[in-house]
This record gives sequence, structure tokens and C-alpha cells, in this order.
Amino acid sequence: MKFNLNKVYLVIVVISFILTVYFAYINVKYPYLGATVRINEEEELVVTAVEPNTWSIKANLQPGDIVLNVNGKDALKHFPSTNYGVLEQVDHMTILRDGEKISYKVSDTIINNQSLFMLIIPLTLYGLCLFCSYFVFKSNRDLNLQSAYLLNLFLLTIATAYFSASGSSRGDLFSRYINLSLFLLVPVLYLNFIYKYFLELGKKLFSRKFIIAGYIAVAVNILVEYILDYLLFAYHITKSLNLITFFILIILTFVLKLYGLRKVKYSDQKYLVKVLIITNIIAFSPFVFLYILPFIFLNKYIFPPTVLSAFLLLVPFSLVYQFMATKIYDIEFLLGRVRYYSLLAVLPTLVIVAITILVKENNPTFYPIKLSIFTYITMLIVFYIKEILDFRFRFKRFSEKYNYQDSIFKYTQSIRKASKLDHVIGELKRVITEVSLVSRANFVEVDKNETIVSVDLNMKDTDYSSYEKEIKKASTEIGKIIEVDRGFVINVGETDDRSYVMLCLSMLNTPRLNRDEISWLKTLSFYTNISLENFLKIEELMNHLQKIKREGSNPAWLTKVLFSIEEKQRSNLAKDLHDSVLQDLISLKRQCELALAELEMAPTVFRDQLQDMNSSMTNIIKTTRETCQELRPQLLYDLGLVKALNKLASQYNESASFSVRLNTGNFSKSMDIDTQLNLYRIIQELLTNAEKHSSAQNVLIMLVSIKDKIVLHYEDDGVGFDQSELYSNQQSMGLSGITERVKALNGSLHIETSMGNGFKVVVEI
Repeated sequence: MKFNLNKVYLVIVVISFILTVYFAYINVKYPYLGATVRINEEEELVVTAVEPNTWSIKANLQPGDIVLNVNGKDALKHFPSTNYGVLEQVDHMTILRDGEKISYKVSDTIINNQSLFMLIIPLTLYGLCLFCSYFVFKSNRDLNLQSAYLLNLFLLTIATAYFSASGSSRGDLFSRYINLSLFLLVPVLYLNFIYKYFLELGKKLFSRKFIIAGYIAVAVNILVEYILDYLLFAYHITKSLNLITFFILIILTFVLKLYGLRKVKYSDQKYLVKVLIITNIIAFSPFVFLYILPFIFLNKYIFPPTVLSAFLLLVPFSLVYQFMATKIYDIEFLLGRVRYYSLLAVLPTLVIVAITILVKENNPTFYPIKLSIFTYITMLIVFYIKEILDFRFRFKRFSEKYNYQDSIFKYTQSIRKASKLDHVIGELKRVITEVSLVSRANFVEVDKNETIVSVDLNMKDTDYSSYEKEIKKASTEIGKIIEVDRGFVINVGETDDRSYVMLCLSMLNTPRLNRDEISWLKTLSFYTNISLENFLKIEELMNHLQKIKREGSNPAWLTKVLFSIEEKQRSNLAKDLHDSVLQDLISLKRQCELALAELEMAPTVFRDQLQDMNSSMTNIIKTTRETCQELRPQLLYDLGLVKALNKLASQYNESASFSVRLNTGNFSKSMDIDTQLNLYRIIQELLTNAEKHSSAQNVLIMLVSIKDKIVLHYEDDGVGFDQSELYSNQQSMGLSGITERVKALNGSLHIETSMGNGFKVVVEI
């Protein structure tokens, strides 16, 4: 099934391309004259009307002129004139005016003011429809939805039908039948697409009988057209019948979509149906009211159909918008900014070219082409520069109305600097009143029992009483929006015991919020709620810290946080030393060694100085490495606590005046990195104290795990000190740090010492 449908689609594309080439050839081969004729009672072909801004006007062809011959043959044998009442497909002709014969040679430029609506716009419409069709086809390869193929068929049909009108207007019989068939199929295919699309979503908008009736009406019209042509009926009779059928089909599509809108008014598809209805009213209404109805009732028209059909460009443009905004068939437009604006620049380019040609007709050969290219490039540059300027000056706009995206960015930047909740609420009020239609915003607090506990000081009593029910209803969910007559109510945040609601009102009744506004308001509310939660947590933390300060002791979690911060600073400092100072020293040492190698014949004093410098740098490098290791023991992170302690003990055995005996046995207790780091720092501090103060000869360190406990035992044979002066001598700072680390680990610390009897520490975790 998938293969067959794809193959049919490709065949239709090829056919539409061939027809487009044919209609373009007709346009180039036969310049559009713009004159209508009829056969009078004397069996003469008489000019009845001449369209403005056409070849006939420039050639001074006038109503009442009698056409004697066309292309060297009798005028009554000219098919377009006798069958369709149009003086077209003419190379040369002779007319009779006031008894004088006048000969004309039809020569015109390929591009003129009529070609805008008969060649440029039809080709543009075909290109846009083919563009949309390609993305629909590409995204539907895996889904294989029938509605997608119907949408592609509709797009190619509407583009080909519009282009075929240019061939039909020149009296080409083949173009006439193609135009009639496709022209009537447009509303029927559109109905079929809508029906199938919503049926695949589980919604049946209307009965399938209407679609079948539409196809039957198209077939009947084609058959009647053929019969009446065969019986030589007047052309305007069949044309009126076709227009009446088209008018009925268009009205049917509007009625059925409005009927279907009632079925989906509570679903996600409501917005899509609305857009489809509005777009098609705008696209088809000019053609219906300014051409079809006047021709049916008066046999005249206000504007020619080729001009009014240009509004059909809105159909592919609306689909592009749907693809990007609502993602029909989940299409992802992977277009760069330049290509995106290239697409947007098409429509304004056509409008500017049309206005320029209609207001002032300057007719050198390629004037319209040059103007189109110049205008297109200009619009492309304007759009691109506009994006750059919008971004660079997004904080300096003269008006913030409807500037949703930039307003969110500015709001998040402003609340970053806020130090109080009032500042956040103030910024929220400002951005809502500046961007939306409301003129004031009021802040209301509601508890979990839906009782209003606090209102804005600037709120009027009438506002509070009039919208109390909506305020309570909005308080149940963050981001919930309740629309009222003069604005809306929105929940901007909540805590464990209350909700925070904004009542936003205007002086006059406001329109309903659209999807962009709702999305913008919900985003603002979620950002506000995050800020609100952060402020409340910070306030709770500050109160807790104040309580701790009054009690005079830090809790274990706070001590642990402080040590984590300290370790982070140590780590950063170690990285800085290693990556900058140490690398520079190593580089300098290598240069010194190279200099020594090259200066073997230099004076002895000079070589001795270089060797001394080299030795000093070696010592500095060694010291810097040791400092980095102390600041951040990389071995601990890579291989664990036991390996790091073994290395630490080895370092002290090499450099200290005492010997260190480390006993970790089969210690294999699993610990998190913070616990390992704190134990390492405790042992490191104990060894530092021993080196500075103990005058010990031997140090014993034992680290064992007993059931769920970790026991650290430290003992040295140094001079010791009076335990009553434990925290009053030079060791107090180091011991205080050890005490805090033990507390951070939720452990216990026991110290035994006396003058001349060494120093013993036992830590249990």
C-alpha cells in the first residue's frame, strides 16, 4: 500500500510539472490581448469590451470595432472568438472602424503587467505548493497516512488549476477542460483531506456522503460542459453553471467545517479547524464575492479572476505556518535563517511588484523582472537585518506589547538580581502590564483551604469581591489561568501552606487569550515559582543559621558543607599551581639544562651558578609537587584511602625526623569520597603536628574496621603536653580542625596526653 501510494504521488507530480510547462508555453507563445467579442445580428465579430492595462488598450482597440480576419483567415472561423468569446491566440488581424480597415501585428514582450498574475504568481504558487508537498511526503514515509496524500493532491491541484486559468483565458480548449476539472476539484479534495485527517485522529467531522456528492458534482459539470459545447450553447451559460457549482461547493466546505468545529471544540484540534476556516475564508472570499456572484447575477465581474485567484497563495502559506506552529504530521523544518526568510520574502515581494506595476507602468523589456529581483533581495536583507536588530536592541524597544520571547529573557535576567520576594513580584507585575493588554496586576495569597489571607495594598475592593471565585479556582494548580471579562487570573507559585495568584485586569473588556499568550504566561508562572521556592528555602536556611549562631555550635551537616567547600578550594589551588607555576618551573629547568649542555667550555664560575640554579629549581619543583599533592591527594581519588595513606607515610619516613609505622591490615571498608578525604586530612594534620611540636622518634597509625565502625588510632612517643591546656597552646588550631572534621563525620574523638608521655588519639566513626 505504501509503495503504491508513493508511486501515485510521484506520477501526479510529473503530470503537474508537464501541465505547468505546457501552460507556461501557452503564456509565452500567445500574448494576452484582453479583448472580448461576440457575433452580432449581421454575423459580424464585434469587440465588446477591453481589459485595462492589456495589449488591446495599448493598441487602441475599442469596443465596437469589427474584426474582419484573424491570422489571415475569416474572423468567424477563429475558434477562441466564436466558442469562448475571447480575442486570443492572435498573431495578426484586421479590423474595421468607421469604414477604415486597420491591420495589427501582435507583438509584445514576454513579461508585461498581465504576466504577473498569469505567469509569475502561478509559477510561485506552484513552487510553494510543491515545496510543502515535498515535506509532507517526506514526513509521511513511515506514517503512510492517506490524509497526507490527499493534502499533497490538493496542493498540486490548486496550483495547477490556477495556472491552467491562464491557458483557458487564451481560449485553449485543452486548458479549458483541465481548468474546469481541477477548479471544481479544489473544494472537494479539501473536504476529503479534512475528513480523512480528523478521521485518523479519531474524530469524524461529517458524513462521507458529502464528499461523494462533491465528486459526482464535478463529473456532472464536466459532462454537461462537453454536451453543451457539442450543441454550441452560449459560453456564458456553461460558465455560469460551473461557477454556481463551485460556489455551492465552497459554501459546503465552510458549513461542514463549522459543523465539525462544534464536535472538536473541547479537543486539541479546535485551534487547527479555526485556522483552516479563517485561512480559506480569506483565500476564497475575494474570488467568490468579486467575481463569481457578480458574474452569476449580472454577467459581469468587478475584478478579473486571474487577479483574485492570487489570494490562493494564502493556502500554502497557512500550511507552512501550521507545519511550524502546530506541526501537522510532525514535520520538522530544518531550514536555516536565510532560507526561512527567503520563503517569507516571497509574498511581500509579489505585493510590492504588483503595486509598482499597477500604479506606474514603465514598459522596457525586462523592467518587471529587474524590479522583482531587486525587491526580493531588498526584502531578504530587510528581514535578516531585522532579526539582528531585534536581538541587539531587545532591551531598547519602544513598545513591549506582544514581545513574548524577549520579555521572558529580560524577566529571568532581572529576577537574578532580586534579593527579596517583593522584587520578583514587582518585576512580574511590570512585564505582564508592559507586554499584555492588561493595565494593572495585583498579588493575592490564598491558603490551602482556598481562603484569601492577603491581598495587594493597591487592589480595589470591587476587584477583590468581583473575582473572588476565580481567584480561589486558580489557586489549585501552578500556571492555571482563568479568563475573566477584563483580563485573567493566574497562579504564579505555591508553597506547602499557600498559593500565590495574580489578578490582571484592564480598563475595558479584553479578547480571549491566544495560544502564544497562554504559553507565555505559563512560562512566567513557572519561572516565578522557582524563584519563590528558592527565596523561601534561603529564608528558612538563614533562620536556621541564626538559631545555630545563638546556640553556639555548628551542626554536622554544616561542618561537612564547610569542609567540602574547603576541599574544593584546595583542589582549585592545586590545579592552578600544577598547570601554571609548576609547568613554568619545569620549562625553565629544561632550558637551564640545555644551557649547561651547550656551555661546557664556559668559565667554571658561570657553570657553577647555572648548576646551583638548576638544583634550586629541582627543589622548588619537588616542593610544589608535594604542595599540590597535599592540597589535592590525587592518589586518594584514583586508588582509595589506603594507598594514599601508604604514600603519605612513605613521604614522612623520607623527610621527617621520626619513623612512621602504618597498619591498615585488610582494611576494605567501603566509604564515600568525603569520608575518605576527611580521614586523610585528620591523619595528615596529626603528622604535621608531630613534625612541628612532638619531638617524637616513632609514630604509630592504625586504621581498622570493627563491624560497622571505623577506628583510627594514632600514637607517638613525643614530649606530650598538659591535657588541661589542650586547646590553649599552638596545637589548638590543628586539634580544632580535627575535632570539626570528626563532628562532620558524626564520630567521636578521644585524646590522651601528658607531659613527657607522648600523645594518643582515638577516632571512632
